[in-house]
Amino acid sequence: MTSTKYIGMDVHKESISIAVRNDAGKIVMECVIETKASMILDLIDGLRGELQVTFEEGTWAAWLYDLLKPRVTKLVVCDPRKNASMREGNQSDKIDARRLAELLRLNHLSPVYHGEHGLRSLKELVRSYLTITKDLGRVMSRVKAIYRSWAIPCTGKQVYASRHRAEWMGKLGEGEKPRLDFPLYYGQLRAAFAASRSICWVSTDASPVDEMSSAAVVFITALARLISSDESQCTESRIPPFCRRLS
Repeated sequence: MTSTKYIGMDVHKESISIAVRNDAGKIVMECVIETKASMILDLIDGLRGELQVTFEEGTWAAWLYDLLKPRVTKLVVCDPRKNASMREGNQSDKIDARRLAELLRLNHLSPVYHGEHGLRSLKELVRSYLTITKDLGRVMSRVKAIYRSWAIPCTGKQVYASRHRAEWMGKLGEGEKPRLDFPLYYGQLRAAFAASRSICWVSTDASPVDEMSSAAVVFITALARLISSDESQCTESRIPPFCRRLS
């Protein structure tokens, strides 16, 4: 008869505390290992029987999910906000790992969806797009603030477009010497636009997204189209509401 082992992992940057329970709920193994793929896989490969693993959603969850999913019978990434019993009584990494293993055995965990193949690539692309968009917004505000400090009207988006940049830079040279640091802001603007366009590979090259669902491809392609037409149109207000919720 094949026994089932319930493995609770309390994951941190440098180490992972692990507790393993059997069908009866008895602790059969405890250890602390480094947060390295090789050490995690060595431990999992050394266990026999049906393996069920759980750990809480966090910084390392997507990476750990993709690493362990092909090697275990059941993998549950749980929502720490719904694990009220984890916050009761004494707390330590060792105790948390034990409690996670017990909650997994009793089927008392609330799972967090990670998709059939994980959503790591999709989340990273969307997070990168949103971060770059916020950076663009800040640089755009600085550019307009400088023109306004020189009493130069600059409403609209034309001031950001590369084809009008020389014209607008010329206005700063009328009467007084322009600020020496001002070209740096346009340099930052060009760098941010270049970075945002690097996300557009999804719409032109299908090979990097073989592991992503068709819905993910459509989603990232839609984001790419938002930033592929004109620099002056790339603002945070153009991001669909459902994209913002993923940040």
